[in-house]
Amino acid sequence: MQPVDDLNDLSRDEFSAALKPLFETAPPLADALYANRPYSSYATLIDTAESLAEAMPFEAQVAVLSAHPRIGANPQTLSAASYREQGYTRQPEGDGVNATLSELNDEYEQKFGFRFVIFVNGRPRSEIIDVLRERLQGTREDELATGLHEMFRIARARLSTS
Repeated sequence: MQPVDDLNDLSRDEFSAALKPLFETAPPLADALYANRPYSSYATLIDTAESLAEAMPFEAQVAVLSAHPRIGANPQTLSAASYREQGYTRQPEGDGVNATLSELNDEYEQKFGFRFVIFVNGRPRSEIIDVLRERLQGTREDELATGLHEMFRIARARLSTS
């Protein structure tokens, strides 16, 4: 990642693109972050992003979550960070795991109206199946808050490894 002082001076499009190593940025979040420059650190930027996202209307929050890739998504559609985090660099888990994740993702998105987001942290995708099943029992409000929280946990982990 480039120095945060350089980030503060980028154009809107360059700024949005520069955030990609931290999180897949939906326009509502990228625009809000751009409007709140300058940042003294990337940690401050992530904290600000989380606060801004929590205060957004429902539709904008859904857009923010929907910018994040599905767990178990086609590996060719993932960023390098998501590819690594979702375990595609480790031994494959088989078609049954991916098919189950796809079915549960569909069920989750139909029930809640937004994407399931979880901080994988190196866990196998097969372990995420149980988490997804459990979270399907939650409320829409709780799941929206949890998804946003998980997204920013991912960003903080990416920052610490960059």
